[in-house]
Amino acid sequence: MIECRTLANGVRVIVKRMEGLLSVSMGVLVGTGAAFETDAEDGISHFIEHMQFKGTPTRTAFEISDAFDALGAQVNAFTGKDMTCYYAKATTDHAAEAFGLLADLFLNATYPEEEMKREKGVILQEIKKDEDSPDDLCLDLLSRAAFGNTAYGRNILGPAKNVSKFTREDVARYKAARYAPDNIVISFAGEIAPAEALALAEEYFGGLAHSQAERRSKEILWHRGGIVKTKSIEQVHFAFGFPSVRRDSEDVPAVQLMNAILGGGLSSRLFKRVREELGLAYDVYSYTSHYEETGMLTVYAGVEPDAAQDAAGAVREVLETFKREGVTEEEFARGKEQLKAGNIFSQESTSSQMLLYGRNLLYFGEVYDFEKRMAEISALTKEDIARVIAAGLDFERMASATVGGLSSPLGV
Repeated sequence: MIECRTLANGVRVIVKRMEGLLSVSMGVLVGTGAAFETDAEDGISHFIEHMQFKGTPTRTAFEISDAFDALGAQVNAFTGKDMTCYYAKATTDHAAEAFGLLADLFLNATYPEEEMKREKGVILQEIKKDEDSPDDLCLDLLSRAAFGNTAYGRNILGPAKNVSKFTREDVARYKAARYAPDNIVISFAGEIAPAEALALAEEYFGGLAHSQAERRSKEILWHRGGIVKTKSIEQVHFAFGFPSVRRDSEDVPAVQLMNAILGGGLSSRLFKRVREELGLAYDVYSYTSHYEETGMLTVYAGVEPDAAQDAAGAVREVLETFKREGVTEEEFARGKEQLKAGNIFSQESTSSQMLLYGRNLLYFGEVYDFEKRMAEISALTKEDIARVIAAGLDFERMASATVGGLSSPLGV
């Protein structure tokens, strides 16, 4: 059972009841993230996400976490390129209390000066940790190589110089611009009656004054070429990026199936050739990202320095063969089943369903249609896959990033 409602102030609420379970996942999703920030704001979406947990008029930061623990509930948050999500999971009998706590930290955060100072230090350490995580750094650099220093090219953490100087006024200004009711979705998934969930949303969020989020245009430019970050580490990490379809494209299912065959699992082309046959990499895979205006197909590998050139050549060879020869009947059938299974498995997770239905309502303004997506996958043909391969693997537009003991980027 799925129910969807818009509160009088513009906040949208969606509830998916999953009968027979003993828990509920609940989330508050905001349609903002790194891609919406200005240069001066770079990193503020992530900073705000951290600060929301640092105290309200009735609870300190410790009391917030302690209250969730007392219920046996889980709470967390994440910031993405175009969405920020605060979420909790609780047993059904404690769902109302957990949602009240989640609403409190979301709606009533006070940003104490001492906590802001402390959390800046925490995030500065997170930035350093990112620098010391070469695989994450490589993928961040690939986004910058592909999209430049704005919009989807921004690192979610932001630069240290920005984080160090954020003020309460900066936070208030950004939240007023982007945390408006019409840019907020509340999502429930699990064993909870829709009437109860909707009543909770109205109780805590119905009093928000109606306002509209500041509309911000994003400059989307694709850049061909590579970035290298020379570091003295044990491996070389490299990634290739290709322009892909935006999230409302009819070709999204075809692109996802193409990706499953190319690098989405242990039987994929990349894994079998680069790891199993040639032994050139431990980690090698691909994935797709779909945004409002554009998308990207990413191919990543982590390899021994002495094998870096060979590995990059092998990855390139797999991609070129994939584009030239297309997929076999066996790969096509297996990839379809993998894609269907992934969608079915997600239906059994309250956390996945909370995020799936909430995100779909936030991005598209409509209820996610599981049966429609399964039908779209079933209707795919080999010709569909050939078409998206031909359009997607454009080597003239390939971006790349390399991290390790090399002085020039691989693949370009």
